[in-house]
Amino acid sequence: MSDWFVWVVDCPGLPEELSRTRDFTRRILSGTPWAHDAALIITELATNAITHTDSGKTTFRLNIILTPDTLTITVTDAGGTATKPRITHPNTTAPHGRGLALVQALATTLTIRGNQHDGHAVTAERSRTSPQP
Repeated sequence: MSDWFVWVVDCPGLPEELSRTRDFTRRILSGTPWAHDAALIITELATNAITHTDSGKTTFRLNIILTPDTLTITVTDAGGTATKPRITHPNTTAPHGRGLALVQALATTLTIRGNQHDGHAVTAERSRTSPQP
């Protein structure tokens, strides 16, 4: 039996999907050291997809890959925006803009790929050997 597990879910771009994806993540990763951090990462990435792209009108895709040594989470949005997801450092009074910085702090690596037409795939990877934040 393989030590690798892969889940791919297409989620409606609705705000209530955020709690569903968070609960799904906690359930499938229960018993691993990543369950809570993964739920937070997915919440941040899915919120960005719904809020800042056409995913709010359609869907976003959630990919979770679990191996014995690594957890990889990718949220792919529907595109439709001229801006690319990026890490920002807003001032302390700004109400938004900290999500990707938080994800980066929880991840071993964070990559952003794609474009406005095909969508952006934001991937957070966490290795078992990475130190806990």
